Amino acid sequence: MTHDSSASPLIFGGAAQSPRAALPVLPPLALYIHIPWCVRKCPYCDFNSHTASPVLPEEEYVDALLADLDQDLHAVYGRELSSIFFGGGTPSLFSAEGLGRLLKGVEQRIPFASDIEITLEANPGTFEQEKFRAYRALGINRLSIGIQSFQEEKLKALGRIHNGDEAVRAAGMARQAGFDNFNLDLMHGLPDQSLDDALSDLRQAIALKPTHLSWYQLTLEPNTVFWNQPPTLPEDDTLWDIQEAGQALLAEHGYAQYEVSAYALPGRPARHNLNYWSFGDFIGIGAGAHGKLSHPDGRIVRTWKTRLPKDYLNPAKSFQAGEKTLTNEELPFEFLMNALRLTEGVEARLYPERTGLPLESLAEGRREAEQSGLLQVEPSRLAATLRGQLFLNDLLQNFLT
Repeated sequence: MTHDSSASPLIFGGAAQSPRAALPVLPPLALYIHIPWCVRKCPYCDFNSHTASPVLPEEEYVDALLADLDQDLHAVYGRELSSIFFGGGTPSLFSAEGLGRLLKGVEQRIPFASDIEITLEANPGTFEQEKFRAYRALGINRLSIGIQSFQEEKLKALGRIHNGDEAVRAAGMARQAGFDNFNLDLMHGLPDQSLDDALSDLRQAIALKPTHLSWYQLTLEPNTVFWNQPPTLPEDDTLWDIQEAGQALLAEHGYAQYEVSAYALPGRPARHNLNYWSFGDFIGIGAGAHGKLSHPDGRIVRTWKTRLPKDYLNPAKSFQAGEKTLTNEELPFEFLMNALRLTEGVEARLYPERTGLPLESLAEGRREAEQSGLLQVEPSRLAATLRGQLFLNDLLQNFLT
């Protein structure tokens, strides 16, 4: 049940809670654009992605995205966009012309910050040199390339459409196309993967000199092929060895871990991701996209869009599938679920700024988390200890009411 916190007091834990204060300043604003088609659905993927038909409804979908954005403009309040992220699916299946029309339409509706970060997800199997030069010319200034592994047998097990050589070439092509800022997406804990296999992948990725690496463990998610037909994954001891050795290798080469699975060279963390983890605002457009927007009166509203592309493109159906106004009761967990994923956490002052709640509302949970060694004892910051990062779910339980 949604509740407009500006309308009346909330009662939980036996006490009446006053409505939240109006936010002194609205957070930075980002835009997430979901393009839901892939050449083929991977067996581990639980994202909202769908196998593409031979001809994509590109023009129709761009029209829908802009119409979807129009319906969210009332909540923008004159802000500018600090970042845009094209996710999927495989956004690089769209032409430069289509993405150019979309970006032009977005900028006509919401001004871009002068230093806006615009990221496009791409897979090595969709890399075409001229296409990527054209993307760069549009103002897209960051790529996130889905490598996952460089080893043929691992790529085959993951259902990937590219091979190791294409993965290596993709990074070089990104540079030649003018991208001096790009991420490589790499997984570990793959079927039958040894420590040496995992470190070999990581060394190859580091050799390509990306500015950013997303390095995370394969997990089996419901509603995937792997969930129903699980492959043989490494034992827990091997997974732990991979994690420790991999983190040491990344640090040795100058990649600082700033989030659970994100590593960056100095000055190169993903600004879009940082905004998300620090409880910034983002509009979500496209099939199944989620958004979170703060309002000057203190309301913080999460939204989600119609999931299936055919329904999203159906003029008789609404773009928005639902929305929820976060209550005072939910906000501590919602804020910390994001912020504590950052290895350095966030400045404590960000909590009242972004939630409208006083810092004291965290006092009891904070004390318990500090006493159990999961939260750093540091008045000016909210940050997990090393142990807290390993047991984040346990840490967050202290802030559930």
